[in-house]
Amino acid sequence: MTAEYKVHGAVAVITLNNPPVNGLGLSTRRAVIEGLHQANTDSSVQAIVITGAGKAFSGGADIKEFGKEAALQEPNLHTVIAQVEQSGKPVVAAIHSVCMGGGLELALGCHYRIAAPGTTVALPEVKLGLLPGAGGTQRLPRAIGVEPALNMIVSGEAVKSELLAQIPGQKLFDKLASSPEALAAEALALAQTVGERHADGNEALPLVRDLKCKHPQGDAYFGFVRNMVKGMSKNYPAPLKCVDAVEAATRRKFQEGLDFERELFVNLMWTPESRALRHLFMAERAASKIADVPADTPVRAIQKVGVIGAGTMGGGISMNFLNAGIPVTILETKQEALDRGVATIRKNYEAQVKKGKLKEDKYAQRMALLSTTLAYDDLKDCDLIIEAVFEELGVKEAVFKQLDAVAKPGAILASNTSTLDVDKIAAFTRRPQDVVGMHFFSPANVMKLLEVVRGKATAHDVLATVMQIAKKIKKTAVVSGVCDGFIGNRMIEQYSRQAGFLIEEGATPQQVDKAVEKFGFAMGPFRMGDLAGNDIGWAIRKRRYVEKPHMKYSKTADLLCEMGRYGQKTGKGWYDYQVGKRDAIPSQEVLDMISTYRQSQGITPRKISDEEIVQRLVFALVNEGAQILEDGIASKAGDIDMVYLTGYGFPIYRGGPMHYASELGLINVVQAMQRFAQNPHDDASFWQPAPLLARLAAEGQRFS
Repeated sequence: MTAEYKVHGAVAVITLNNPPVNGLGLSTRRAVIEGLHQANTDSSVQAIVITGAGKAFSGGADIKEFGKEAALQEPNLHTVIAQVEQSGKPVVAAIHSVCMGGGLELALGCHYRIAAPGTTVALPEVKLGLLPGAGGTQRLPRAIGVEPALNMIVSGEAVKSELLAQIPGQKLFDKLASSPEALAAEALALAQTVGERHADGNEALPLVRDLKCKHPQGDAYFGFVRNMVKGMSKNYPAPLKCVDAVEAATRRKFQEGLDFERELFVNLMWTPESRALRHLFMAERAASKIADVPADTPVRAIQKVGVIGAGTMGGGISMNFLNAGIPVTILETKQEALDRGVATIRKNYEAQVKKGKLKEDKYAQRMALLSTTLAYDDLKDCDLIIEAVFEELGVKEAVFKQLDAVAKPGAILASNTSTLDVDKIAAFTRRPQDVVGMHFFSPANVMKLLEVVRGKATAHDVLATVMQIAKKIKKTAVVSGVCDGFIGNRMIEQYSRQAGFLIEEGATPQQVDKAVEKFGFAMGPFRMGDLAGNDIGWAIRKRRYVEKPHMKYSKTADLLCEMGRYGQKTGKGWYDYQVGKRDAIPSQEVLDMISTYRQSQGITPRKISDEEIVQRLVFALVNEGAQILEDGIASKAGDIDMVYLTGYGFPIYRGGPMHYASELGLINVVQAMQRFAQNPHDDASFWQPAPLLARLAAEGQRFS
């Protein structure tokens, strides 16, 4: 059973015990119902306490049941809460640590509530494209007032119990425990008191549903809130539905409001946005699990980190560890480079202080953890050393040979390479089992994604350690096998190739960018190229021309670089830029270059629809992603989606390229690819569906 029943004197205690956060799965719900029945039929019991074991009261729905029949099976959460409310004996919720979602809705159904200080309280369903579906939108406004409740429900953000207890007239908590340790004893004492008070049955048990719920400004308030929410959530339907549900709490009888909430909840469950957000929620958790690396794999202690290179990447990588309270030593070849790197780190922190995002004392603490050196020998005490030097194999070789000579046994040696062969890098050492790729994305102190590149010799405990440290530095880590470009850059190359073909055929850079930005990308391919530096792509293409002479590229990007138009850093790329500004201004010089190139190739430009632009770019990602899965470079489609959602600006409400393709129907994707293969100016061989994609489409399946 995932809930325990014990009697302490005249008080029965039902303890939710479904680790890690006491999710309200079917077996837990059944156990609560059984416990309520047992207590109500035991004449020696006067009151009931519901609490949670371990480090949570309840985090709400059991994620293991998401999308499964068990989630809706009786007794569902509505039934459990109704049974609590109808209990003939008072039920006290003893809330501690975490009380979220269905856990808070369950607590709101209890007759009395006592909370430990420091409890995190939230209704976060909006973050999954939903609204609270078990009375949260109807009961919370009655318990703490309409405005505080609506703020919590629309934002999904957590609030500490002490702050909620300070809301004037709040009925959420009858009492705050004197300390977390005292909660159990004080909950028993409260239950004993209310049990005795209600023993004769003359006084009705208090119910949150019976409290009044009004807002003094009514129409004006909800009109104002709707306008605000509309402006902030244009691609997400759930926040506005939350407003509708809370407004219903102020205008309808409780049961009518509850029915309306349920109707909205069910409708939202079927929206593509909610499906995408739920997929993201599950994929993010699944990304941290590696099939052949058990969860209990011992990890290596990481107490000191070395970073080689004080440039943009090295400095950003260092900040991640400083932010997490881990000492960092940065190594460079020249003092001036070190000084520049440290100055940039200071500048970044000072900008945060100026904006009020970082306190002066925290800034000082972080800088105190930073040391610099010109000598490899000063890295001998480091537990993890990350190389962030120039992306050239010979440079990496020199670094790793020196690291092999000075690093202590058991130190993890990581490369921040974005495309190079981690197995070749590992072979420069006598300890390939300790070598791993840690590909941070720029700016490394901001971007969430970390590609963890697993070499053929990388030890299990090295992988487990890197995944754990990623969590500590607040990164979303995704494991990739070794191939050119790993997951993200291998796919983006195909996306960029299509962007090149599109402008050859008749589109302009700004039309391509606007089409994919309208689709939801943070930035189109040409603006992205200008930001990253077009010379980086040029260097990769030069390597490709030698290694893969059969691979077709538009020559327009090479011509652009030959004109010295490298992007924002040179003030001109696919667009023109004004000094000190990042606004992308269409360039007549670039349009003329493209036009001249078309003429030289005998290409008559044609009108290209935004739909075709989006399909060719996104389906290029999908097909390459399917091949990556086929090749075993990524272990699951959700990992590819996480790479694109957290590292490449793919629209979150579309769930990532693989999820988006599944939502469209893979047969439709394959049919579109067959059309693209007929285009004489495209690369017909690329549009042959990857075997996995062809197989799933033929079977009517999705990417799992």
